[in-house]
Amino acid sequence: MTDPVLRMRDITMRFHGVTALSDVSLEVERGEVHAICGENGAGKSTLMKILSGVHPAGSFDGAIEIDGRPAAFRSLGDSEREGVVIIHQELALVPSLSIAENLRLGNEITRRGLIDWDRTMTSAADLLERVGLPQNPATKVLELGVGQQQLVEIAKALAKDVKILILDEPTAALNDADSERLLSLIERFRDQGITCILISHKLREVLRVADRITVLRDGATVETMRRDDPETGEGRIIRAMVGRDLDSLFPPRDPDIGDELFRVEHWSIAHPADPDRLVVDDASLTLRAGEIVGLAGLMGAGRTELAMSIFGRSYGRWVSGTAYKRGREVDLRTVERAIRSGVAYATEDRKQYGLNLIGDIQVNVSASALTRLARLGLLDLVRERKVADAYRYKMNIKAPSVRAVTGSLSGGNQQKVVLAKWMFTNPDVLILDEPTRGIDVGAKYEIYGIINELAAQGKAILVISSELPEVIGLSDRIYALSAGRITGELAREDVTQERLMRLMTAGA
Repeated sequence: MTDPVLRMRDITMRFHGVTALSDVSLEVERGEVHAICGENGAGKSTLMKILSGVHPAGSFDGAIEIDGRPAAFRSLGDSEREGVVIIHQELALVPSLSIAENLRLGNEITRRGLIDWDRTMTSAADLLERVGLPQNPATKVLELGVGQQQLVEIAKALAKDVKILILDEPTAALNDADSERLLSLIERFRDQGITCILISHKLREVLRVADRITVLRDGATVETMRRDDPETGEGRIIRAMVGRDLDSLFPPRDPDIGDELFRVEHWSIAHPADPDRLVVDDASLTLRAGEIVGLAGLMGAGRTELAMSIFGRSYGRWVSGTAYKRGREVDLRTVERAIRSGVAYATEDRKQYGLNLIGDIQVNVSASALTRLARLGLLDLVRERKVADAYRYKMNIKAPSVRAVTGSLSGGNQQKVVLAKWMFTNPDVLILDEPTRGIDVGAKYEIYGIINELAAQGKAILVISSELPEVIGLSDRIYALSAGRITGELAREDVTQERLMRLMTAGA
């Protein structure tokens, strides 16, 4: 006999006349891990925002019950007092504050009206140990990478009296090792009686930890399946999500690789706050025309630091190294010079660094190459709109027009806008840092197709990904990075996850 801790019945939500959810029902049993899957825009996050009070009672139709009692949450505070805690995909930390301060923000440990710092720091250390983040609680959040900040978010949730823990893409920014640690943590939560609702596009992780899986498509419930059902597998989930079969997770490609196009030799970068610490140590790599090269490494290996430092020395302090394009040395000392040299970098954090979220698609697409649209020093708005329209059509960006606000788009469509922005600069070398982070399988397939098309045009592409199946499935060659050093190189025909992981941990 089931013991539901949560019932959501006939939930319907509309935004400005557009139906985001239509009669969605969800029942979650006490102590289970319940996964919610669906393409971007299917309504997953909207449903969870309703449950957590972000969309308050009265803004939607339908009913919610917690422990058999009606619930009408009007704020996050209301839901948290009932033990419902949500960890959003977008980070909600204060960068200038310490880890300990972030963990207890709004939930402070006090004594006689003042913050008890000893207990605060001790509690923070315990929480960081639970999520596997070996950091000093006094460390400022701005000094952490995206993946480490996600772990702080999870630790922050654990500081509250959790009954139902909602995790929205919790491993999107984590590498395999940290994802495994988090999945094990979710399994421990289940053993402790904490109910977890997991939103994830990583189907292997879903099938690893979820007891049951509910699939949403176009704002409606498609089906709920049990993991232990013999018919439940990636294929069934994908068919339910997209309404069709994906014969392969990666589109077919027949590579046509040319001569060396770009080369970096003896590249060394020091940490911005510690000049004696090399985050990239004597790295050398080459990219050929028409080639997709992967860069794999564990969190903290220096992947993003290497990419950002190549792109106009955007990270750290340059120590040594030379870059060559078609055999000639190029000047990459600033972002402007890097773009002028034909190098582009799509960041791993599109919301903070890749896009102007309050700007429209048109503004974002043209942002990195405004001079190409200027006449007599003035921006030609007609040409700008035509260019943005062309990319919206070419890349299948789902929006009513190029005047749509970028922040209102789904993650997959935002990522297409990022790629369009850099494609408009007409780069020869394109560095893609976590190009499918937080994107569903259908949108991933489209992004992979765009990457393949760019390679077919003769561009050299460097792909950084925390998902080993992705970096293996896309790449013609793969470099492994560990502790800032290139530890090996594998051709497509020689690579396995085991070989790659051995190289990724060689310097750890």
